Amino acid sequence: FLFSSLIILGTFLSLLLNSLNYGIDFKGGILLELRAKNLNVAKIDDLRNKISSLNVGEISIQKFGKEIDFLVRIQKQDGDESNQIKIIDKVKEITSKDYDIRRSEFVGPVVGDELKYSGILAVCLALLAIMIYIWFRFEWQFSVGAIAALVHDIVITIGIFSLLQIKFDLAIIAALLTIVGYSLNDTVVVFDRVRENLRKYKKTLLKDLLNMSINETLSRTVMTSLTTLIALISLFILGGDVIHGFVFAMIWGVIIGTYSSVFVASSILLRLGVKRDWDKTNDGKAGTQFAGIDA
Repeated sequence: FLFSSLIILGTFLSLLLNSLNYGIDFKGGILLELRAKNLNVAKIDDLRNKISSLNVGEISIQKFGKEIDFLVRIQKQDGDESNQIKIIDKVKEITSKDYDIRRSEFVGPVVGDELKYSGILAVCLALLAIMIYIWFRFEWQFSVGAIAALVHDIVITIGIFSLLQIKFDLAIIAALLTIVGYSLNDTVVVFDRVRENLRKYKKTLLKDLLNMSINETLSRTVMTSLTTLIALISLFILGGDVIHGFVFAMIWGVIIGTYSSVFVASSILLRLGVKRDWDKTNDGKAGTQFAGIDA
């Protein structure tokens, strides 16, 4: 609890001092859809170098649809809308030889604010749905432990992005939702073993029972995390710049999600106590086991 509290405190301090390095999705900017005139010139690195030569600040280029289609995002330029149009004209000028611009538009900061709101809403609704699911599948104490672990993972992941000033865009929101699912999976595996052992060992102290359950699932948790990390690290090293932020968030999320499943969710469950005998509809000793009472 002390270790996690220190990290979360550091997260809030970093957010207070540095905030987040929002990407074009949230800050607003220029959006261009380009199509190469032939497959031979459809090279994303060459296109990035051409647009970067304009010194327009942050740019994001990715393929979509066909092999010859590219989506280009350029950060919002200082000044009014006329300045944005000038940049669009410059991009057209240096790419007209090899590319046709099929669509161009300016995404204002209002749209960015709407995307921020939608991203926060998506994460909150996911957490709410998970809390209800865990509550019905187990007990409310399990639900509180699982949600606390998930919030812990999300907050700390946001904190590392604030500390390192890595670009925070819609892809990172997708990574956060993926982390929620991954961390929840680990937590449910541990909780399921806890529930089985609660039925099996009715006279074992809850602290010892939780320790036993974690140890029984530890090899599965570690092996799953390691194999996932191998794939993610390969993507981070070999993948392009477009997915670096997403993959970094996933790598950090797998590490912190594994930690929270073992150390945070179960520890909160220990403090809250749980029903000892799942065969009884009413268990008067529920919630007292954390004090060391032998049921």
